[in-house]
Amino acid sequence: MRLVGVGVGPGDPELVTVRGVRVLREADLVLVPVMAPDEQGRAEAVVRAHADKAERVVFALNDRGGVTERRANAWDAAARRVVEAFEQGARTVAFATIGDPNVYSTFTYLAQSVRERAPGVEVETVPGITAMQDLAARSGTVLAEGTESLTLVPLTGGAGALRTALATGDTVVAYKFGRVADEVLAAVADAGRLGGAVYGARLGLPDEDVRPARELTGPVPYLSTLIVPGRRTSLGGKLKAGES
Repeated sequence: MRLVGVGVGPGDPELVTVRGVRVLREADLVLVPVMAPDEQGRAEAVVRAHADKAERVVFALNDRGGVTERRANAWDAAARRVVEAFEQGARTVAFATIGDPNVYSTFTYLAQSVRERAPGVEVETVPGITAMQDLAARSGTVLAEGTESLTLVPLTGGAGALRTALATGDTVVAYKFGRVADEVLAAVADAGRLGGAVYGARLGLPDEDVRPARELTGPVPYLSTLIVPGRRTSLGGKLKAGES
């Protein structure tokens, strides 16, 4: 019995790996996380571009406040569905998640819950393109070069972590900052780094939004991405002797 978390990227079906497509097509059951049972989520839309099977499981994707009762119940219900599928004869259950299954993914919690109920299940993951990689490609932004650090911070709790990262790191990427967009832009501006920052949301979808962060006005989606590239003053300036 195998439970496989498949990263399907930010939204563009063409960014799913060949291995990811194969697993989705060969799995006995493909589960996709949704906010509500009657709404197609981003992961499902990508899956259906490659496979003709996708069963929705409701996750409390927009809950705040840690492990809420609603969130815990959603994990339990999804885990029960996976175990039920194995009991009914399924050998492989795939769970499609946007981005990568090992980067801020709901798959982490599902896998843990399934292991508690069925310790013999093998858990695997298929890596996926992350939002920061897709935004870097779409905006022509280099994420890191030479000895630069790359810091990724989720901002569901405010912009404090971003200010620290901007003060101590090179390239900084912010995820999930829709609720605190004004604070985020103020922090980047205070650090003197707003000029090179780029923003992206709904990447790979018909209504995608990619633009310089300085052009942002008004509210932005919760699942927004911001890249603040490291300061670079010369070609290869971040390289050290003996490095390539």
